[in-house]
Parts: sequence; C-alpha cells; structure tokens
Amino acid sequence: MQLSTANMGVRQGSMAGHDIGGGLSILLVAHRFPPFMGGVEMHTFEVGRRMIAKGHRVRVLTGDPTGKLPREEVVMGMRVSRVPVYPRSSDFFFAPGLYGEVLRAKADIIHIQGFHTFMPPIAALAAIRNSMAFAMTFHSGGHSSKLRNAIRGGQCAIFRSLITRADKLIAVSEFEADHFSKRLRIPKDRFIVAPNGAEIEAPAGIEPIDRDAPLIVSVGRLERYKGHHRAIAAFAELLKHRPRARLRICGEGPYKFQLLKLVEKLGLDASVLIAGVPPTERHEMATILASASVVVLLSDYEAHPVAALEALSLRRPILASNSTGFAEMAAKGLLVGIDPNAPSQAVASAMLKLIDGPAVSIPESLVTSWDDCTNNLIKIYRDILAVKSERARGSTISKVASASIAQGNGETSRV
Repeated sequence: MQLSTANMGVRQGSMAGHDIGGGLSILLVAHRFPPFMGGVEMHTFEVGRRMIAKGHRVRVLTGDPTGKLPREEVVMGMRVSRVPVYPRSSDFFFAPGLYGEVLRAKADIIHIQGFHTFMPPIAALAAIRNSMAFAMTFHSGGHSSKLRNAIRGGQCAIFRSLITRADKLIAVSEFEADHFSKRLRIPKDRFIVAPNGAEIEAPAGIEPIDRDAPLIVSVGRLERYKGHHRAIAAFAELLKHRPRARLRICGEGPYKFQLLKLVEKLGLDASVLIAGVPPTERHEMATILASASVVVLLSDYEAHPVAALEALSLRRPILASNSTGFAEMAAKGLLVGIDPNAPSQAVASAMLKLIDGPAVSIPESLVTSWDDCTNNLIKIYRDILAVKSERARGSTISKVASASIAQGNGETSRV
C-alpha cells in the first residue's frame, strides 16, 4: 500500500544548494520508503529524521515500484532519491540504476537496510568497488510464498561474499544475530545488536478497558504468514465466552480478500473490522492500541516487531507466537508466548487469561525508543569510521617506513 506524503512534512523540488546540516554524511539504502508501509520503511524514516535533527546529513536511496513518485524530494530534511525497480509487479526490487548512484555518492558511511531483495547486494557491490565504509542491517521477516522461502538458503549463499565485506553487520535482536551467524557461517562477534525503537504517544481520553466487551487487536501487513487468519479463528472461539468482544485487524495487503471471506464464513461480520492505518496517522494507531484488551501477533516469523514494541510502550498485554524474535521477548517477560501450532480454543483461552489478568507492568529500560535506536546507530557509524581511520593511518605509516628503509638501503649501496 502507498500513501500520500502530504502529512509527512515533505517538500518537493530540486536539491541544488540545499544545506541539510552538518556532522556525518550518511547514505541510507532501503528497498522502500514512505509513502509505502512496512518495518524497513518505518525504521529508515524514524532514524533518518532523527539523524537530521542531530545535525547529520542524510540521503535515502530507495526504489519506486510505481514509477509515479518524485525522483528527488526532501522529506523531513532527508534527501530522498528514487530509482526504478523491476519487475514492478513483484518484490524482487532489481534496481540496476542503484549501482551508479552508490558509486557517485559522497558519503562518510552507507547503511544498507534489509537483505531480502536485490537492492542490498547491488549497493554492497558498489560500496566495495568504491572502498566505502558500509554497515548492513538484516531486518529479516517472513514471506507467504513457499518458493521465496525455499530459495532463501540459496540467496544467502550467493550474497554471503558481499555481506561478509560489510564493516559491521547489525541485527535488530539477539535471535536475528544468532540466526544469521549460523545460516551464513559468520562468527557471532561480527554482529552487533541494535534493536528497533518504538515511540507512540498515549492518547488522552481513552475509556477504561471493559472486560465484558474486550477489543482484540491484530497488527501487521495482510499476508498469510502474519497469522491474522489464526487470530480470526481464535476470536470465533472467544465470542463463545465474551459475546460482546470485537476484533480489529490493522493492516493492508494481498491476503485481505481471503481474510474477509473467512470472516464471512464464520459469521463474524458484525464483530470484525479489517482496515489499514496510514503510518502518518499515529494518533489513530495509538488510540486503537491503547484501547486494546489484548494485542495478538501470531506471525510465523518476526525478528523484532515494531508493532509489539508500540503495544508495550502503551503497556498493553501481548499474546504472540512463541517462536523467532517473539520467543526472545517472551523470555524477557515482555509478552506471553503460545505454541504457533496451538488450536484456536487454546489461543482463545490464552486471550481470556490476559483479558482478566493484572495490568501490564514493564520497566521503561526494556522498551527501546527511536532516539535510543538512532543513538546506537550513530555510535556504530563512528566506531566503524574510527577503525577505518586507524587502519589508514597504520597503512600510511607502514608505507612511509618502507620508503625510508628503501631509501636507506639505496644510500648504503651507493657507499
């Protein structure tokens, strides 16, 4: 889904002569960027605009699968450059024009966001060719296509030689670091964990939660692997115990038709609403989450889901699949995990326990903000550049010493 950038503080026009601050010059490469929705899109937007606020220069290189968005514009102080991607009907994001853009870029560091399309290896190849410092964050996720899941092993094998050339590999969770360390056969000490952030302001005037008429909220793109169909099936069981309950599914995507058919089949039309919330409408999203009796996240795969972090920041109870990144959060007591293969009755029973349970109490230190995330990344960038500077200095000293020795030998031989 794509949205208008009108509400996002966008100024369009030429970048010529535009001063966007001091500090580091940072190039963020992401396959998509707002007005598109998604985890990588939100991460890039949130950290990029905060880097600008801290006095750094930020350029975002991203893909445009529509061919209708501006090639150049300024969004919240970030210079956004878009390149065509092919084919437009798929999520492969092959962008041949990206290579030249990265080669010509004048940046202190490149940060490649994600690894699951063709854009990251193209950007990495150009960075290596140009001897530029670069970091890579995996931002891994699931996929509804059995074919795409089947070829990911081969994709990792092909991309490994480029991935290992990164100055730093960044994971958004310990789970993701462990997963790719094993899958790519890369030592764990090559990875650093920089969790996603969450920042959503609690709205005023939210009515107290009604346990007899609970609101269940399921958040995420409408893909089969996100598990919304399991939430619907469990909700049908929950209605047997709480007839006034409601289910709100927040998201848009290709699986919407199948979800609507399932709602109709189970006779839940009066109790279930499926609709997306634009990323610009933060107040609306905050209101929905703050009103939730339980937030359910039954996805097959998540590395470090922003939806869970936002629910936690509003102190809402979460029921999630006890697997992948969710299992790490469950082990920390941040959410309640449930077997991904649990029957609908068991999921409904777990919902009831959370509805009737005590209020959520989580220390602030366990919920990372976007400011924390941005500060972590800036520190990583500076560490990378410090190491490269030290190596360059050492190389220069070595060359000078070698030249001195050679000159001394020449003078000795002349004597």
